[in-house]
Amino acid sequence: MEPIDANVTRRRRLTALAGHRGEAERGRADLSDTSPSVRTTALGALSRLGALTDDDLRAALVDPSPAVRRRGCELAGAWPEVEIAAALEDDDSSVVEMAAWSLGEQGRHSSVPALSALASAGAGHTDPLCREAAVAALGAIGDPSGLPAVLSALDDKPAVRRRAAVALAAFTGPSVEAALRRCLEDRDWQVRQVAEDLLAVE
Repeated sequence: MEPIDANVTRRRRLTALAGHRGEAERGRADLSDTSPSVRTTALGALSRLGALTDDDLRAALVDPSPAVRRRGCELAGAWPEVEIAAALEDDDSSVVEMAAWSLGEQGRHSSVPALSALASAGAGHTDPLCREAAVAALGAIGDPSGLPAVLSALDDKPAVRRRAAVALAAFTGPSVEAALRRCLEDRDWQVRQVAEDLLAVE
């Protein structure tokens, strides 16, 4: 975590204000600030002003700071032209989690194999938050090739199982119905509730 510095705090505040005052030049200059927190704020300021570019996001995705890479992934969810799948292999789990979420927002079908590998219970990412985000993304994309990973996630931790149960709404077929009926017996009441709701809709 970046240490608290009064000068950094002041620069960050001015950068944030630039996003409200229409000062795009200030925001763009601050993308090169020495402080990760200022660079992160600059991305948000440019986004607010509608001045953020594809190249800005691509640069953010390879920034030395995980905080900047994470913010770049988050904003890229609304930019389908920016490829972010490589961030699924980031060393920082928070970046991986955000990349998975954003790929779901982009609806990028080409990312399904990588998301499936990330999501699989037992063989996926060691951080359950990353597996959960990957399962959510697979549900958002709804590509049939992602279904096996979603089904596998039903054997994961409770939060991941809940996300997998919700993701099943994007798929159809006998295996989906069988999985939902299995969820009716899950130890977690929220998993059971999701399954009850989805089966009632059917």
